[in-house]
Amino acid sequence: MASKLLQKLPSENQCKKMSVVLGTPLGRIKILGCKVGVHEIHLQEEVMLLPGHPETLVSCEVVGATEDMTEPLKQCTAWLQAYFCEPQMIEKLPIPPFHHPLFEHASFTREVLWTLLRDVKFGEAISYKQLADLAGNSKAARAVGGAMRRNPVPIIIPCHRVICSGGQTGNYTGGSHLKEWLLSHEKLQKEKLAY
Repeated sequence: MASKLLQKLPSENQCKKMSVVLGTPLGRIKILGCKVGVHEIHLQEEVMLLPGHPETLVSCEVVGATEDMTEPLKQCTAWLQAYFCEPQMIEKLPIPPFHHPLFEHASFTREVLWTLLRDVKFGEAISYKQLADLAGNSKAARAVGGAMRRNPVPIIIPCHRVICSGGQTGNYTGGSHLKEWLLSHEKLQKEKLAY
């Protein structure tokens, strides 16, 4: 899976970077990438969500983009739109290729992120310790936390699904309120799909 999602062409610094901005229930999400792959996803500061109400806004629209969107940016946009508006579709959509230095060389962080993407599905949660076990180092729960902080493509690689062993949500780069919203959104959507 990693080889399909990771494109090894020019280095990230040599890329002609483009961006797309989506208006989502979380506020604006900025996607940076090039023709090779997605570099980063940034959760912007202006949060629109109401705590405890994951159905607050059910749209996800492009509100800004460079003139020509590359295929990886189109795939990422489609995937995020499905995540927020039609979660039953995300399993049918391709994960966009990633083009970030973190994915270029073997490391525990890369292994943790690939394991999380591959094994923890929509509506599920896993503890830092459980993810360390799955990634091959049962004593590395703290290192898993570090890997979550370095995740350049949140939501797609679902670091919000990693919680404390005691059930608390734990930290999140965008703030614990965003992590709680994402977990609630997935739980609500999974329950809707079950009916």
